[in-house]
Amino acid sequence: MITRREAAQRLDIPVEMAMRHGLPSQLTDAQLREIEDNPPAWLVQSRLNRTGKKPVWVELECRVCGFSEKARPKKWWPAFTHLACEHHELAELPSPLDGEVRAEYPGIGSRFVGIVDVSVG
Repeated sequence: MITRREAAQRLDIPVEMAMRHGLPSQLTDAQLREIEDNPPAWLVQSRLNRTGKKPVWVELECRVCGFSEKARPKKWWPAFTHLACEHHELAELPSPLDGEVRAEYPGIGSRFVGIVDVSVG
């Protein structure tokens, strides 16, 4: 069985849109394949309306342990230099280069801290 969230990720739509258009909380592989092979009008229209400026889903991956998940990107997210699970120590990541300072952004996805190394000067 496939969850609605997983189906939304595969269809590249927000979970809210999947709910609004009646996708059940659980689908079989066959049901999802049918939607992918014969998309309903609302899905076709959604894809036509895409500007391509902002992805619907992004893959987040821990630089330390490799744990990954898909998440909806937020407008405030900068371009991260690294992502790490919140339980890892910063010392487990590569150090910033000389002349760079490091900023941390907690609360990325379900368990990540985003790291941004920025040149100063």
